[in-house]
Amino acid sequence: MSDQVRALEQRSISQAMWRGTLCRCPHCGQGKMFRAYLKTVDQCDACGETLSHHRADDFPPYIAIMIVGHLLVGIMLHMDMVWHVNPMTYLLSMVPLAVVLPLAMLPSIKGSIVGLQWANRMYGFGTGQKD
Repeated sequence: MSDQVRALEQRSISQAMWRGTLCRCPHCGQGKMFRAYLKTVDQCDACGETLSHHRADDFPPYIAIMIVGHLLVGIMLHMDMVWHVNPMTYLLSMVPLAVVLPLAMLPSIKGSIVGLQWANRMYGFGTGQKD
């Protein structure tokens, strides 16, 4: 390992991911991470940390779909074992949940992924300004 890498301060992965989950800057925890629904700010308003380096891409939707899929399948299995459920009940209850839940989870999941990338100095985090 090079001297430059050893000289860098350790970044807490869990703290950065938690701050990202709260949609806050992974560095300071004060500034907002998003300026729109899933559009990250270029720099943190509070500390000036550059957040435009992230490469979250398709990973947050994949995680959201996996979580919601497992949750809804579990609910459907439970409903089918406990009650005799009309298929229309599934259509009217599960389809809206399958649309709304991932959309509600996406900002927090993306924030957590950006926090993970920041803590691990991935994709330019740690080599540019304000580290």
